[in-house]
Amino acid sequence: MLCEDVLERLSAFQDDELGPVRSREIQQHLDGCLNCTDALGQMKELAERLRAEAPYYRAPDSLRARVAQAAWSDASRGRVSGRRIGATARVWLGAAAAVMVLVGGTWLLTSLQRQEGPGSIQREVVSSHIRSLMGSHLTDIVSTDQHTVKPWFNGKLDFSPPVSDLSTSGYPLIGGRLDYVRGRPVAALVYQHRKHLINVFAWPDEGADSETPPRTQQGYHVVHETHGGIAYWIVSDLNSEELSAFARLLVTAGEKRR
Repeated sequence: MLCEDVLERLSAFQDDELGPVRSREIQQHLDGCLNCTDALGQMKELAERLRAEAPYYRAPDSLRARVAQAAWSDASRGRVSGRRIGATARVWLGAAAAVMVLVGGTWLLTSLQRQEGPGSIQREVVSSHIRSLMGSHLTDIVSTDQHTVKPWFNGKLDFSPPVSDLSTSGYPLIGGRLDYVRGRPVAALVYQHRKHLINVFAWPDEGADSETPPRTQQGYHVVHETHGGIAYWIVSDLNSEELSAFARLLVTAGEKRR
């Protein structure tokens, strides 16, 4: 199965709503794909935090009264047997549950958005960089030709990632892959400088053009730049001066194509 097929069914897989054959196919894919496994981990973490941290709100007395009235009305008409609540009461209970989920989910989403920022994204892209080096998923498309790598992303992303040939400057393109940052698919372009591999994570960003000095995370250097509506997060064990020079080359090449 492809990553995008698995991600579409990941929520149903987590909730054990798929048949045995489909569940087995997804599990086999997860056993060999660190990116999808990480996405499942984030989904489970979100569910756990929703259960543990979302505030509990007591149903309004008016809603409780309407549920009780609906149940009594059904009972008076002989529609309740034993402990079973009537159909009308179930509708009201379902509505109450939906309100609680909506309020709790909105609260948690707001909480998570407050926690997001450059630091959390930096940790995530560094983790993705490390996983790509440890496993066998450095590239989905292997090519030094930008005209081969760029079209590969068509239909897999909702934007066209900038892909440049920087081999004349000593940074040849190796290929690309589909990756995931903050729960959304992004382009991961792989370059090389001598024996050092460079991961360039790119996705749309409508913020103003900006650049930050290199930072270090878990022994890797990270450069973050935003230019032309694209956010670049560049990770490598290359020294910070050369990584900054590569970032300038990458951004300049992207501006020339616009």
